[in-house]
Amino acid sequence: MNFESFNFHPNVAAGVVAAGYVTPTPIQDQAIPQVLKNHDVMGLAQTGTGKTAAFVLPILNRLMGKKPGCIRALIVAPTRELAEQIHQAIETLGRKTRLKSATVYGGVNINPQIQKLKRVDIVVACPGRLLDHIGRHTVNLSQLEVLVIDEADQMFDMGFFPDIRRILTHLPKKRQTLLFSATMPAEIRRLSKDILRNPATVQVGVTAPADTVRHALYPVTQHLKTALLLKLLGNITAESVLVFTRTKHRAKSLGKKLSTAGFSATSLQGNLSQGRRQAAMEGFRDGTFQILVATDIAARGIDVTKISHVINYDIPSTPDAYIHRIGRTGRATRSGEAFTLITGDDKEMVRAIDRIIGTPIERRTLADFNYNVAPLTSQKRSSHSTQGYKTQKKKPARGANGRARKGAFSWMSSQESKGHGRRGMQSA
Repeated sequence: MNFESFNFHPNVAAGVVAAGYVTPTPIQDQAIPQVLKNHDVMGLAQTGTGKTAAFVLPILNRLMGKKPGCIRALIVAPTRELAEQIHQAIETLGRKTRLKSATVYGGVNINPQIQKLKRVDIVVACPGRLLDHIGRHTVNLSQLEVLVIDEADQMFDMGFFPDIRRILTHLPKKRQTLLFSATMPAEIRRLSKDILRNPATVQVGVTAPADTVRHALYPVTQHLKTALLLKLLGNITAESVLVFTRTKHRAKSLGKKLSTAGFSATSLQGNLSQGRRQAAMEGFRDGTFQILVATDIAARGIDVTKISHVINYDIPSTPDAYIHRIGRTGRATRSGEAFTLITGDDKEMVRAIDRIIGTPIERRTLADFNYNVAPLTSQKRSSHSTQGYKTQKKKPARGANGRARKGAFSWMSSQESKGHGRRGMQSA
């Protein structure tokens, strides 16, 4: 099947051709016909499957011939970055349609948004700022025909569901509603039952990560994580690397350490101004920065097809979050690598991730890395040596294969430890 089979309006079809789209992805193949038939849709697809075009193209097609300058489609997204990504997709695919789109999110001046909202057809919004406009009566949603809730599971994780329900009270009851999510926790099921009418369900690869991604775990003690990351980055050949941390402070700190070590790196976290966030995103996208360090929330909306490696500096808090993270690599049929640094405290989450992958993930160590280094005392730490640690005189007991069996490795069975002899991976 190709895009011609959808019989889009000629102006929409022209945008598809100009964007270089030829063959629909599975989610597009399944979802587009249902949306074109005016059905409500529950779309289950992991990150990187092409779901944005799966709802953007039918919306553009629907709005052709409608009176311009009236908000007829609303797309709600959890983060500014994702909102911008969707907006850019609308501009790219709708370049021949004359339909206008605007983004609405916080962290920037509200006044330009107020002006744009007077003459647009599609609004891509984050919940908080959209409610601000509703409260100010600066957005008219009375003529809305289509509502899209994108990344619904992440919306729930970020605490936006009360805002979503408030927004719903201001929308026409007669509308088409599309809900997309990478996973389906109970809360999403409840929401879908409340807002979708006899929905068509389309599902593509939700329960496991993309098969284009290869996984590996690197056991290490907590205080050696940064040193191991530096060694690992030095051992791989990568196009672009996305590194995940648990906190904003750690993302900022680690980004600086990588830059100091000579890597082309930047960080993306919630404390940045919108201008700096945009600069970090654009720099990562155009190759100015090879490495981007980010938190889960800040990374929503990163759409860079050339990411070759995702590295979890901190293990994610849920298996679903693991799927979201590594969905940033292995996109568009490209291969990718997903590395996770794990400590002894991570064993339960490792087992949960193994279950969702369907097989134990390979454990590796770097043969040229010194795992027998103790943390500095508080007095020594102020000296800020390059690695920040001192060598321990007494080494732990080793097995016949010469690898340490204590610390971060103690909880791993002999079967789990296979593959430890590898050096840093050399990517193609």
